[in-house]
Amino acid sequence: MKKVLVTGAVGQIGSELTMVLREKYGNDNVIATGHRSKPSEKLLNSGPFQFINCSDIKTVEEVVKKNDIGTIYHLAALLSAVAEERPQLAWDVNMNGLYNVLEVAREHNCAVCTPSSIGAFGPSTPVDNTPQDTIQRPNTMYGVTKVAGELLCDYYYKRFGVDTRGLRYPGIISYETLPGGGTTDYAVEIFYEAIKNKKYTCFLKQGTYLDMMYMPDAISSAINLMEADPAKLIHRNAFNVTAMSIDPEDMANEIRKTIPDFTMDYKVDPVRQAIADSWPNNMDDSAATEEWGWKPEYNLEAMTKDMIEKLTIKLK
Repeated sequence: MKKVLVTGAVGQIGSELTMVLREKYGNDNVIATGHRSKPSEKLLNSGPFQFINCSDIKTVEEVVKKNDIGTIYHLAALLSAVAEERPQLAWDVNMNGLYNVLEVAREHNCAVCTPSSIGAFGPSTPVDNTPQDTIQRPNTMYGVTKVAGELLCDYYYKRFGVDTRGLRYPGIISYETLPGGGTTDYAVEIFYEAIKNKKYTCFLKQGTYLDMMYMPDAISSAINLMEADPAKLIHRNAFNVTAMSIDPEDMANEIRKTIPDFTMDYKVDPVRQAIADSWPNNMDDSAATEEWGWKPEYNLEAMTKDMIEKLTIKLK
């Protein structure tokens, strides 16, 4: 079989996606890559790893040719809050990196999975039951790169026949990897602080509803989309996917069912709050359900139970 390449494999999604792909396709058939961050011993010991710079097309092409790559999961990107702090770098990494991956995929006949985000929407987007196809006018550099990335992937499919597919991810919650500069990071931090200190100061205000998803669902959604029958895909790129729409208080209340004396207060970060306010409360993911059978396994209750169990063991 042709091999699978994961860029951004040291990041929150990439580190866990790589392990699932290796279990599914074989350790040596999944090539993990990163730029500067040191990979975990678990990642290094499970299969091949290389440092590459996606902004340098030569390094991308070298790893694709050397390893006979057939599918690329392109996850290398700056997340929302970090992208606002460093917008020029965000454009270089998020856009030039994607362009290089698509060019290499075109030359070497690779399929490409590139995640988009709820950040691709903006203040003028309908906030409730946000449609699959709707107005997208984001007011952040992260959002701009995500919309541009969706359009670029569509273009490479229609113009060059590159098998591009992608998802609009909500906030991703995981016990494996620490947050990496996203606006929804509170939904991971809150669990660490609840277990360690039984209190948390949230950087988003109460009533800030955002779509969320547990990591196992995020991983299965990407793999299932890439394995879906292409004849059934109408949209291909940027499918809305979600599992739950919650605000910080919803999560705190669910945690209190296991940790009754957990307390939470608020110290709003104006930058991340402004970003969150520009995103939908909840997305309509019926297109993903209809076109390739998307269905999440975890709701808030099931996710909270699993997060607390796994993190308690991890933090001992």
